[in-house]
Amino acid sequence: MEKSSRTSQTVEFVTVGHPDKVADQISDAILDQLLTDDRYSRVACETFVTHGLVIVGGEITTHAFVDVDGIVRSTIGNIGYNDPKYGFDAKTCAVVNAIGRQSPDIAQGVDAGGAGDQGIMYGYATDETPEFMPLPYVLARRLTVQQEAVRRQNVLDYLGPDGKSQVTLEYEGGKPVYLRSVVLSSQHLDTVLDPAHPSQMSEHARQEIIEQIVRPVLPSELLDNKTTIFVNPTGKFVVGGPQSDTGMTGRKLGIDTYGGRIPHGGGAFSGKDPTKVDRSATYLMRYLAKNIVAAGIAHRCLTQTAYVIGQKDPVSFELFFEGTGSLPETVVRDVIAQNINMTPMGIIDYLGLRKPIYQETSMHGHFGLPGFSWEELDLVRELKNWLKL
Repeated sequence: MEKSSRTSQTVEFVTVGHPDKVADQISDAILDQLLTDDRYSRVACETFVTHGLVIVGGEITTHAFVDVDGIVRSTIGNIGYNDPKYGFDAKTCAVVNAIGRQSPDIAQGVDAGGAGDQGIMYGYATDETPEFMPLPYVLARRLTVQQEAVRRQNVLDYLGPDGKSQVTLEYEGGKPVYLRSVVLSSQHLDTVLDPAHPSQMSEHARQEIIEQIVRPVLPSELLDNKTTIFVNPTGKFVVGGPQSDTGMTGRKLGIDTYGGRIPHGGGAFSGKDPTKVDRSATYLMRYLAKNIVAAGIAHRCLTQTAYVIGQKDPVSFELFFEGTGSLPETVVRDVIAQNINMTPMGIIDYLGLRKPIYQETSMHGHFGLPGFSWEELDLVRELKNWLKL
């Protein structure tokens, strides 16, 4: 019996109003303000949000002043939690500041140019999409971005800030065939509940969401009569945001990276200044992978590195082309290692990471979006020169 060559990949995404993303944005907004006033600020800022309460903690060493209460409230308000009808309000929530200073035991290693922690970091790129990201990831992100646009433009005036998407894309022979399922959970006001069935969103509202959010951003050639589209599959989604679930910085690692397509070292990004290699080295790994694929060296590239706290040089650096490379991984790896400074300070300088650029990363993922130095393709020419391509 011939084996089927069909496989599937599922990816989820969340809106900026999801509690975990609220926490990420607060942490990175505080980081940005500190870097604006003191570019050498050491920041490890964590945020916890729940019913009417925001707690900001962590370790910060800086010469700058930051209005934590003001940043928390402005960030929450800009997300859309500015009215009690959404169960969480920037004007009335309590804010607790529990920030301390960085441990001197860690600082002495970072002061000498070493890594701020140990860890394993990965990067990835594929030529499957123009963004050099996995297609299911791109589609799941499009859904939440579209939902936010429809909400902010008041096209559907009953939508709230919280929401999630999920897509399952089926492949055959490595090529996308069709979307098996699409899930969209959209926070909404109780004004669109079905009067005959108060535990259910009305069918009219459900169809509006499909027509205004789902169909405009998903490729029609991947949608067919076998595609199942779920909208608020529990029936309704009135209670959302921090009123319904706690949020914490760094809990959406798959969404922040590649949707589970590759391994993850475990380190989160938001709220960390670039001396933390969890963040800066992961950005470098993405930059290298993307430029390798863009240079035509491989169709897919996984990059991996690791650091020791207080030490400058990585203890490992590897490339994996998943059988799609035109050159051996070891050849490309050695050339890059000879020409790219992978010390923490080298990465910071090379990618220009001491700038207030981070809140934007905490909204719609860290990779596959324009405007960030680690998404540039300015290494392609050098790679070709070094490898004599």
